[in-house]
Amino acid sequence: MRCTNRFAGLALGLVMALMLGGCGSVSYEIPYNPDSDISSFNVISRQKPGVAQTFASDLCIVTGNLMDDEQVDMSQAGAAFLVDVGHHEAMYAKNVHERMYPASITKIMTAIVALKYGSLDSMMTATDAIIITESGAQVAGIKIGDTMTLNQALHIMLIHSANDVALMIAENVAGSVEAFVELMNKEALSLGATNTHFVNPHGLSDEAHYTTAYDLYLIMNEAIHYEQIQEIIRMTEYQTTYHDKDGNEKAITVKTTNRILNGTYQAPSQVTVIGGKTGTTNAAGHCLMLLSRDTEGTLYISVILRSTSKDVLYTEMLDLLDEIEK
Repeated sequence: MRCTNRFAGLALGLVMALMLGGCGSVSYEIPYNPDSDISSFNVISRQKPGVAQTFASDLCIVTGNLMDDEQVDMSQAGAAFLVDVGHHEAMYAKNVHERMYPASITKIMTAIVALKYGSLDSMMTATDAIIITESGAQVAGIKIGDTMTLNQALHIMLIHSANDVALMIAENVAGSVEAFVELMNKEALSLGATNTHFVNPHGLSDEAHYTTAYDLYLIMNEAIHYEQIQEIIRMTEYQTTYHDKDGNEKAITVKTTNRILNGTYQAPSQVTVIGGKTGTTNAAGHCLMLLSRDTEGTLYISVILRSTSKDVLYTEMLDLLDEIEK
């Protein structure tokens, strides 16, 4: 109870100071600093079992690296994290609290916010907010005036990693992209992802758009409570028909960007990959987050950020998954 007593003593001292000195004569402030010894993360990480049960009792808490370089080679990954969700246990951790660009893994949070504040059968209309100018960015090719349901849009966004559709979702759910991003950051803080800051719903490059492998674990841990997200991230292909501004039908077929789901790479025999989200930009490198289960049905979340190439990324991820049931 060391930290609890410390805060109680601080609060009592401030009350006494105000009583003795008079209101308004002296200003007392405790400025927020995410790196402070009394940040929410540091308080939780130092508690003994039984403290802060309402928030952290069902989460994996990691304060530093947990690596075995002789068995798992993550030398070309910026960060890597493997968590046994059922037992709240970290099995591997490298640089999990270091801020990095998440690229399109961002879209998992976009899906969470869309489902929390939107309705699957609501009709969405594309405006000029969908225009993407970044060279090489993945798009579905929707046009201004096109309409589709939120359910259709979520499938296209998560399976095809469509950046234009992510913008359409954001604007239609919250009224503007900016308002939607505010909801994303609000949700991140509510999950304890205090080293995360979003500036867009798709993950394209921006210096102020960042997260950590640990925070992505927190986000995915929340995402698995949404049946629709679990259903979509395991799909290898999706076909649907939406409409243009004149009501004409437009057919689209999208295929997964996940190379384990499409069979390019095979998961270890003791592991079933349920699904996940890929992400690639020049700034972020090659990123991947997966939800998997072992032969007993225990769930695992694995994250790799800033790998040097797609081939290296998947080789690293398979090595990470091989740690399950060793």
